[in-house]
Formats: sequence, structure tokens, C-alpha cells
Amino acid sequence: MSHNTPLSPRPLHHLSDVQRRVLTTRQLREHGVTASVAAERSRAGGPWQQILPGVHLLHPGPATSEERLLAALLFTASRGQGADGSAPGGGEPHGEAMITGLAALALHHFSSAPPLASLERVDVLVPRTRRLRATGFVRFVRAGTLPGPQYVAGVPTAPVARALADAVARLTDAVLVRRLLTESVRHGHCEATAVVAELNSARLLSRPHVVDAVDALLAEGRAIAEGRLYDMIRGHHLPEPLWNVELRLPGGPALGGVDAYWREQAVAVEIDTRAPREDEEVRPGGFGRKREHLERLGITVVRVTPKKLRETPEEQAAVVRTALIAAADRDPASYVVVLPR
Repeated sequence: MSHNTPLSPRPLHHLSDVQRRVLTTRQLREHGVTASVAAERSRAGGPWQQILPGVHLLHPGPATSEERLLAALLFTASRGQGADGSAPGGGEPHGEAMITGLAALALHHFSSAPPLASLERVDVLVPRTRRLRATGFVRFVRAGTLPGPQYVAGVPTAPVARALADAVARLTDAVLVRRLLTESVRHGHCEATAVVAELNSARLLSRPHVVDAVDALLAEGRAIAEGRLYDMIRGHHLPEPLWNVELRLPGGPALGGVDAYWREQAVAVEIDTRAPREDEEVRPGGFGRKREHLERLGITVVRVTPKKLRETPEEQAAVVRTALIAAADRDPASYVVVLPR
């Protein structure tokens, strides 16, 4: 029987090409191939091969990158199946598992990530409760709470920020870490704050080469956000503000810097680059306290985030326009000194 021959009692035409080439022992049994026949065909020199325990590649020769990913997921799902053969994680064929780490970044088209074909290991993200051991080219990453997977080319894949954290956890190459983190924001894969939050959750921010890379990441993220703010204001024909200025009371202390300021209307815009859930009570110069101080002086402060600037610039422009128009109905603001930042 060739590997293209339909197996009874269920034909393979309902499967994709790669699914026809990678099947578990259980799946083969459902198609009329006993475990002993599968083992015989997978002997050295045979038409098939066992790529992982209980997972067969239905052709000779090396597995493709796509086949290795599918094999890793099928192997993971097959470990700890219920008596009915169902995989943990409900109705998903791969259970709750998803590809993470460098393999996930390659799927997300990171140019700085090694090609899939060159990776010796494929990292698979699974619940912490799963009792699994690394086998062959499959390595496991455990998490108390799994993120929702993103399907890239049909493969359940960890979101970029989570995949980055899992990759960085195993990397000691400072140059590669910096390139991966910088590319994540430069190419619009995710926001810098999301990456920092995942790195912090993984307790990676104590590593010197990671801290250096994060500094570059935040600088890159702020520069991109500032560029989007410029584009938003000019693209929606808002009045030209004073850019990147510091506000001070006459003869008094600094009130803080803002990214854009309309002196006549006393309206300021600040890009908020705090990491999610950051406690600003312990953060010097926290956004909330600065905003409260400025608004007591009659200055309206509009908070925008890098994500909102990227995803909803029209809405952010409307908020700023409304604040500028509303200035005519407010009492005059206290006089403040405006200096270049």
C-alpha cells in the first residue's frame, strides 16, 4: 500500500495534504491500519517513519517544517488522552497546545528569527497541569494560564508577546534578543508595553542582556508612537501644536513633559507608554498624578496609548478635536511656561 492509497474504512480526502502525511497511531487505526502494520511500515528503510512516539510520517525522507509542527502538536495532544481518545482541551484537535518560542516567531514572519527548518527544537506551550517530558525535537513550556492562540497558516500559535518571552527565556545571545524585541514593535507585531508585561511575568527583567534589550525596545516603541501622533494630528488637519515640551509654573517647579501642547486652548496630549497594570502610585511622575495637577491649573490632558494610535487614530483625533473646541467654553487656564523638552 503506498502512502497515497486511501485507507479503509475512512478515506483521507477530508484531510489537508500535510494531515495526510502526518498521522498518529490512533488516527491510522481509525483508517483501518493496525498498530502492528504501522510499526512494520515505519521500520528503517520502510515507506513510513515514526517521527515521534505514536506519530508517523507517511513518506520516507526528512520531514518538512510544516510536518514537524503538526507532529509536535499531535504528539502533545496524544499524551494523556482520555479513555475515548479525546485530547485535553475540549474539541480542538490539538487540545490546548500551541507553538511558541522561536518557532512561533518564525511563523509570525520575524526576519530576525532563525528559519523553521534550522531549529533543533520546537517549543509547545501547554497548561502547567500537563505531565509531559521533552521528546525528540519537542520541548514543552508550561503556563498557569494559556493565552488565546493565533492561527498562522492553520497552526495554533502563541501571540507574539508570549512567544517572545518564551524565546528570550532560553536565549543568551544579547544581539539576537535585542533584534527580536526591536522587530516586534518596529514591524507592528505588538506594542512594547505588551512585550515588557510578558517579560516581567516570566521574571526575565533581572537578566542584564534582557534589560538592555528592553531599553532599546521602549525607545523604539516611543519613537513609533510619536510618529503616529504626528501623522494623526497632521492627517486629520488638527491645528499644529508645540511638540515635545515641558510645562512649568512661572518661577516654580516643572509640571512635566507632554508630547503635544496647544497653548491657546490649554490642551495637552501625552502618549502613555506604561506597561499594563503598572502601579503608578509607585512610579515617580506617574501619568495620573501629572494629569490631575495639570487639570487643576485648567489644562486639559488627553491620554493616548500606542495601541490606540495604531488601531483607532480617527477616534483619537476626534477626542483631541473635541477638547480643542471645548476650550472656548472653559475658564482661562493658569499661565504656564512652555520650554523645549
